[in-house]
Amino acid sequence: MKFSAILAATTILAAPAFADGHAMAWDMPMAYAASNFHSEAGEVFAEKAREYTDGAIDITVHAGGSLFGGDDIKRAVQTGQVPIGERLMSAHANESPVLAWDNVPFVATTFEDNERLWQAAKPVVEEELAGQNLHVLYTCPWPGQGFYFNKAVESSEDTQGLKFRSYNTATATFAEELGMIPVQVEAAELSQALATGVAEAFISSGATGYDRKVWEHLSHYYKVNAWMPRNYVVVNKQTWDGLDPAVQEGLQKAGDEAAAECMAKSEELSDFYFDELEKNGMTVTDASGQFAEELQSIGAKMKEQWLNETGEAGQRIMDAYGQ
Repeated sequence: MKFSAILAATTILAAPAFADGHAMAWDMPMAYAASNFHSEAGEVFAEKAREYTDGAIDITVHAGGSLFGGDDIKRAVQTGQVPIGERLMSAHANESPVLAWDNVPFVATTFEDNERLWQAAKPVVEEELAGQNLHVLYTCPWPGQGFYFNKAVESSEDTQGLKFRSYNTATATFAEELGMIPVQVEAAELSQALATGVAEAFISSGATGYDRKVWEHLSHYYKVNAWMPRNYVVVNKQTWDGLDPAVQEGLQKAGDEAAAECMAKSEELSDFYFDELEKNGMTVTDASGQFAEELQSIGAKMKEQWLNETGEAGQRIMDAYGQ
């Protein structure tokens, strides 16, 4: 889009709610399947937003990358093509390393610790994203991340040369450290990538494996709980700043409640996903032995690397978290 077109679109979106006596219709792109708990939380948020803004904001959720692909959602919100959207925060770590705060391995491996880490990171993240014309409305964590393979893995000797689906810089780094070849694949394209051999392994939560029925292509899941990445819902900042304060308050209340429900659902589903993977024939077990030792070593290296890349901002987060 040319700058003039972007500005015009953003200006239109920034018009106050009820400026012409009608509700503002907002399209909300989301990257994951409609059946995924993040997308379901988006629907809950949209309903609460209508209620808490007294109908001033009418949000239509577009799940599964149906309106914008995952890679395009953040840019679409920044430029005002849509007023709101959801994306995996760490997917933008290549633009701003601080956004990978939730992908530092083995720092926060429980939901309680992940929430503490988010509260520590929140001021830094909000400041970073405000400079990118984005207002953070709410976030929600995935269950802990583990490794999917098409064979048993006891060490990095078993992972050499595998094509590994990556979704951010941290997953690509893990792949390279284990001798694998990272290939970027969106969640919506994962099943096809596995079926065609574009990807042979990946790291994700049990949710992704369940959503994409990966047991049709892979045989083993190793619980690692390396990190608990967060999706975030953001509003175009000019749009947000143009809203009536009462409408802002209603949207934030809706976001806070949706976030709490989403996090509770994520925690509730953690074991359910593992059970479903096993029911469908996958071997689900903890990473152990040499493989687990190698992962811990890689994690320590990645933490040091992240702190070097983020400098004072990253250290602020770790200091606030108490590590």
